[in-house]
Amino acid sequence: MNSVKIVFMGTPEFAVFSLEALLDRGYDVVGVVTQPDRPKGRKRELAPTPVKAYALERGLPVLQPEKLRAPEGVAAVTALSPDLIVTAAYGQILPKSVLELPRFGCINVHGSLLPRYRGGAPIQRSIIDGEKKTGVTLMYMAEGLDTGDMISKVEVPIENEDTAGSMFGKLSEAGAALLVEWLPRILDGSAGRTPQNGDEATYAPNLSRDDERLDWNEPSRRLFDRVRGLNPMAGGFTTLNGEVFKIWGARVPTADDAKLSAASAALPPGTVLESGANGIRVRTGDGSLVLTEVQPAGKKALAAAEFAKGARLTTETRLG
Repeated sequence: MNSVKIVFMGTPEFAVFSLEALLDRGYDVVGVVTQPDRPKGRKRELAPTPVKAYALERGLPVLQPEKLRAPEGVAAVTALSPDLIVTAAYGQILPKSVLELPRFGCINVHGSLLPRYRGGAPIQRSIIDGEKKTGVTLMYMAEGLDTGDMISKVEVPIENEDTAGSMFGKLSEAGAALLVEWLPRILDGSAGRTPQNGDEATYAPNLSRDDERLDWNEPSRRLFDRVRGLNPMAGGFTTLNGEVFKIWGARVPTADDAKLSAASAALPPGTVLESGANGIRVRTGDGSLVLTEVQPAGKKALAAAEFAKGARLTTETRLG
């Protein structure tokens, strides 16, 4: 069955693991579809997607339609005559004309335990929401947003020290393993399919600038989860002296040092309570949060303790 012609669709590093697994198992990937090159960095130079870069390394033809549902996009995929389409974080919804192309259907490696966290940012939002576990779902694709029948799932715990970056790594590996485990059964028709319960569905839309803003009125744990859910993609941000001040790392104080003095408890959320070798401690809605890695406007990220050395932060300093 490895002679089955597969078209792979994916964009970020998450998808590279699944593409690599297919190739290493000897499957015939006849083409790769990924998002167009986008400008990146301060110089705004066009950069290939991780999937494109990897596909070119492996000598695979790459398609980059601006809109897959446009006639030229559909025609380009049709010309590859796929028997199966495999997607992983591609970033566009497949039109019905593409879904109906392959005889074995279209399957997707999705980074959540469906029907929870349908959408484009399931990994980040599961961390931001304080979930203790997430996972990967292998599913058949349908016209709706991540609404297709499920083939299999694997759970992955979210540890306290995990960030979106570390979870992307864990789920990338889990998704690739799940894909190649089930692919033989998908191709011989023995995989089966389980409809999703739409009543249990939640959604994970792509993150906006508002999602990155830290509201110091929120509880410490909520702020901590938001910071790690935004690392290393965008980072959480607040303001310091009227300028953007990014927060890349933080920790919730332990029970022993979480108690606030009467004077500290009277200060408004966002107030800097302490700064020094242990980081920058900030008043929150229910206590405090210790910042461990920060990035002042126009500067590189650095340890909060290093920043505190020359920043002259006092209890008169208020973030946000």
